[in-house]
Amino acid sequence: MKSVNNSSVLIIYTGGTIGMVIDPESGAYRPFDIEHLISGIPELKQFDVRIETLSFDPPVDSADLKPEIWVRLADTLKTNYMHYSGFVILHGTDTMAYTASALSFMLKDFNKPVVLTGSQLPIQTLRTDGKENLITAIEIAAERQNGKAVVPEVCIYFQNKLYRGNRSTKINADYFNAFDSPNYPPLADAGITIRYRNELIRYPDYDKIPTVHTNLDSNIALIKIFPGMARRVVERIIETENLRALILETYGSGNAFTDEWFLNALKNANEKGLIILNITQCKGGAVAMDTYETGKKLEDAGAISGRDMTTEAAVTKLMYLLGSGLTVEEIKVFAQLSLSGELTM
Repeated sequence: MKSVNNSSVLIIYTGGTIGMVIDPESGAYRPFDIEHLISGIPELKQFDVRIETLSFDPPVDSADLKPEIWVRLADTLKTNYMHYSGFVILHGTDTMAYTASALSFMLKDFNKPVVLTGSQLPIQTLRTDGKENLITAIEIAAERQNGKAVVPEVCIYFQNKLYRGNRSTKINADYFNAFDSPNYPPLADAGITIRYRNELIRYPDYDKIPTVHTNLDSNIALIKIFPGMARRVVERIIETENLRALILETYGSGNAFTDEWFLNALKNANEKGLIILNITQCKGGAVAMDTYETGKKLEDAGAISGRDMTTEAAVTKLMYLLGSGLTVEEIKVFAQLSLSGELTM
């Protein structure tokens, strides 16, 4: 295994399957001591890398993840920024794409790799995918060229692919290829060698001082459009007290039904200052509301385009923008701009 320039990597274990063992009495998964887990992988000693670990106590099941955990992670990264070349976050797969997306907005000009990974099987099981995921994630986090990180982004590494974090989404609950990046190519492919696609990697302004933003506002609702939606349900959601933003997962290129009550509800909400973000429920592609009349009616009702953002990126981006002290009109502008490489302009 090649040297990575005497780099240092902090592994942060938040929870998730990768660090679980099977309890012999109950047969259920339970968290394992991360230091023992790392020491049990002799291959890591072949790295010319200082590897240290930090574990959340108690570990957090990714299904129980909340924005407070993102704030805790961001603060941990800020505290340790000067002490390590890169970071690996071990995380449950269910909400990994949400965490990666959130951190991509919260960490500004961070300049260092933050690589999230995990596994579908615990690392101590015979057929685990966790061992390769962890080893390669460490190598990517430690990789430097000319004294700078090769991939200074928040990323997800899984099953031989390195994805931009805010372009990623979980696509599979059963197989090892759990993640995909439908609208943006992988930043690297790991085979016999790791082939980085430098032209796709987003490089920061190294002259700027890294900052961490931890004010998040989760007063957001998400509605996935489907045929026959009940008027009362939709109106109740839109009328929720303190709701500040509504994400619509629409058909195709941004289309939805055009019942008068629905369009009127959106218009009224928009006039009251509710931000309405339109994203597609398709795996790939982008919202283009001027393509069909149905999409145009949503635009006329006040919806703005989320282009090709994933649901995870749309949710966390709005949380970040709503917590930034911006006006409604400013948020609408920034929501449609690429802040961290999350959408195609």
